[in-house]
Amino acid sequence: MTSVTPTSSTTTSSATQSATQQLSGNFQTFLTLLTTQLKNQDPMSPMDSNQFTQQLVMYSQVEQQIDTNSKLDSLISLGTNQTNSYAMNYLGKSVVLTNGQAALASGAANWTYGLDTAAAKTTLTVTDSSGKTVYSGQGETTAGTHAFAWDGKDNNGNQLADGSYTLTVASAAKDGSAVTTSVASKGTVTGIDLSGSSPQLVIGSTEVPLTDATLVAN
Repeated sequence: MTSVTPTSSTTTSSATQSATQQLSGNFQTFLTLLTTQLKNQDPMSPMDSNQFTQQLVMYSQVEQQIDTNSKLDSLISLGTNQTNSYAMNYLGKSVVLTNGQAALASGAANWTYGLDTAAAKTTLTVTDSSGKTVYSGQGETTAGTHAFAWDGKDNNGNQLADGSYTLTVASAAKDGSAVTTSVASKGTVTGIDLSGSSPQLVIGSTEVPLTDATLVAN
């Protein structure tokens, strides 16, 4: 079981620090200009009090914005760390995925699919990671849950390489109306990829978002 050192939080933090530094620079420039203006005002015609008050309000707003940015950066960092820590709990667990993806390993990939009502025709389509259709065949037409075990061969009988594949199910009733379907697969989480903006569960050679795992079992 492996985990990847996260880089997304570092990137976010760097971007936020850069924005804060720019804002702080503008803040210092504002103070310099205001101070210079006060030093060089005509004693016989001093700065209008209303104008001076407005500039002080601007001064306060910029200061508050810098403080707000700092607090938001802390909250984002805390949330990211909590999400990553939560994702690590999935290591070694068996999860159910409902996005249609499954890992083809050693010439075997398994799904279950459900039909809400009986159908006149059901078509099963398997696509590879690039979205290319590699297999298409007829499925069950009775209502309920059905199993589909794919041997990893395309319609020409060629054995395909292990990897991530997606099953879609299209089912129609006798009157031509679409039948509601669902697809699920099961796999064991062997690693967590934290290098992106959100944790990815590694299942065999497949990576799926943490949010796609709907059921976890020991």
